[in-house]
Amino acid sequence: MIRIATAGFQHESNTFSSVPASLEMWRRAGILEDAEAIRAEYASSQSTLAGFFAVAAEETGVELVPLFFTRLMPMGAMTPEATTFIFDKIIAALRDQGPWDAVLLPLHGAAVSETWRDADGELVRRVREAVGPNVPIGVALDMHANVSPQLVANATVVTVYQTNPHIDAYAQARHCAELVLQTVRGRIRPTCALAMPPLVVNILCQGTDDAPMRDLLKLAQAQGARSGVLSVSVVEGYPYADVPEMGMSFIAVTDHDAALAQDVVQTLALAAWDMRAELNHGTASIDEALLQAQAAPAGPVVLFDVGDNVGGGSPGDSTLILHAARRLGIAELLQAVCDPEAVALAQAAGVGGRITAAVGGKSDSLHGAPFAISGVVTALSDGTYEETGPTHGGFRFFNDGASCALRTDDGYRLVLTSRSAGSSSLQQFRALGVEPTDLKIIVAKGVHSPRPAMTPIAKAMIWVASAGVTSADLSTFTYKHRRVPLYPLEPDTHWP
Repeated sequence: MIRIATAGFQHESNTFSSVPASLEMWRRAGILEDAEAIRAEYASSQSTLAGFFAVAAEETGVELVPLFFTRLMPMGAMTPEATTFIFDKIIAALRDQGPWDAVLLPLHGAAVSETWRDADGELVRRVREAVGPNVPIGVALDMHANVSPQLVANATVVTVYQTNPHIDAYAQARHCAELVLQTVRGRIRPTCALAMPPLVVNILCQGTDDAPMRDLLKLAQAQGARSGVLSVSVVEGYPYADVPEMGMSFIAVTDHDAALAQDVVQTLALAAWDMRAELNHGTASIDEALLQAQAAPAGPVVLFDVGDNVGGGSPGDSTLILHAARRLGIAELLQAVCDPEAVALAQAAGVGGRITAAVGGKSDSLHGAPFAISGVVTALSDGTYEETGPTHGGFRFFNDGASCALRTDDGYRLVLTSRSAGSSSLQQFRALGVEPTDLKIIVAKGVHSPRPAMTPIAKAMIWVASAGVTSADLSTFTYKHRRVPLYPLEPDTHWP
């Protein structure tokens, strides 16, 4: 029997967020240490863990043992207490329940701790130390990882989502597990290479269905077809983590051919460098986006609130678009806003009751002032819902906390949540009796993550240059730890 352990954590740390990823936050999100609880939450999804489970279930003589898993919505850096707790739990479980023939780590790749800026890389290093030099370690990462040499050096196989929105988490995890199994059985000898050109890709240009990223992915697929190449990954990077590894990278895994792996990643890095100007551009202002949406012949028109991208670490309570819409006289707009205080007022009023409140805009001034409303509570819920269709990251079960739906007197439809919540599923609205297709304008909290939900219903989609801790304008951030020079922050950067 081949015994494989799987354990990990997933966090995308926005170091510009004022909300730390404390241990309390992790506990509130859910820390799973029971194997059956981990299976119940993830085995039926299309997530990374589901891909690991599927390979083990299909292979005779393979036992996959889930030890520990937790994930937290993007916010600030992990606190020392949270980091120590998670790392110690994972390493202790590996040591206490071993020995293992292999380890599979479902990570994100853009986690930052106040203790370890390269949190994912530090965990992989500790896992390597715990299991020894000869046990294969497979790591499956998010496409927004800021990949470090430390992580790649201590892993045996690294695979990365190759779609954004991330709808191939399951497939990439399967590939990772399959390569690790082949390694255990002595059929391959993986060799990894990493290239890190001094290049940041603007979040607006990271859609893999859009040029030029689409073209870069095609080139990567061609490189992956070369004899001896086991895996090729384009990694877009995460620009809101102030770390030395911040930026685009490329990973190749070959069958014991270091020169080939290096040639593959260098070929892709040079191609991306040639596209660097195309991989960085801006978008419409809030007023421009709203006026375009109002003028559209039919709806829904989806406005992506880039500055309040919950999936990138924003608070989910921005009111900038709402205030602009009211100023422009544009109603018939649907938006989710995080505001637990307003939800409590709605619960007290009950369905059919009226409330007057100032909603959202309470996290900080960067995301707008509270938005004054009077209106009717149309629905209440505990904020849980399920999405069986494609979702960003492949997740199936969602929990926005206690939630309500409101119809304001001046025509806005609002879904208020108690937890910061992106718009990755239309069930976020439908579970509260709001049909998104009935509205002319939908404001989606995200950049690419809402696309699987919104693309099938949208008559048009517009990305909005809104302010916030996930602004597309990187010049608004003060970096202290990133590499210098780095294009486009230093537009005259020369490479190689």
